[in-house]
Amino acid sequence: MTETPLFQLQAQSFHYGAHCVLRDISLTIRRGEKVALLGPSGVGKTTLLDGLYRLRPELSALQPQSGGLVELLSAYQNIFMGGLGRIGTAAALWNLLRPLAAERRAIEALAQRLGLEHRLWYSVDKLSGGQRQRVALGRALFRRQPVFLGDEPLSSVDPLQAHQLLSWVLEQHDTAVVSLHNRQLALNFFERVIVLGNGGIIHDGPTRELSQSQLDQFYQQTGSSTSLPSPAAASAGEGWVIRTS
Repeated sequence: MTETPLFQLQAQSFHYGAHCVLRDISLTIRRGEKVALLGPSGVGKTTLLDGLYRLRPELSALQPQSGGLVELLSAYQNIFMGGLGRIGTAAALWNLLRPLAAERRAIEALAQRLGLEHRLWYSVDKLSGGQRQRVALGRALFRRQPVFLGDEPLSSVDPLQAHQLLSWVLEQHDTAVVSLHNRQLALNFFERVIVLGNGGIIHDGPTRELSQSQLDQFYQQTGSSTSLPSPAAASAGEGWVIRTS
């Protein structure tokens, strides 16, 4: 018996207002797959990740590129927000006044792994870009879901730490789809690579069949330079419409 795909898109197009960002996307992702999503800024990586999240929000932890953090709350409180769905409203409100013992221990352990143990009680507006990104990652991890959807999750983190954290995040999740600007991370850590360009998918296949030079050629096909593209500035979610062709 064939297992039902975790995510499946059949000839779907994604619009932002009147603008078609991605057209006729057909895509299947099964449980257990670790997929890197590549392409120059603005080709629709954020849009596709958001569309996948909308298909299975009950199973997914989404780390948006924008972070989506509450600036005046502490790093602890922002990470805690990842667990709101399982903790309940009353306990969550109490946690704002006095951190729950079990949750505090769990978040402190998570913060240590993220290198945030000395910044856990700082408000987010006082943190650096890399620290903020790790807080957003901690919030996604604290959701404790089997699927991780990350939109440039470590672009502001130093390279060595990014390698270590990405490896760990992939170990913590059964399935992952992660957009990246660092192509070498895609080749090193993922089993499958999807490249977006020209309004659609221009490559989808096993990582073992790809080289850095082949990836460079895909970027050239989209009119991009071969240098690493910067992260997209658009935040995920607002205003996106999915249409079936």
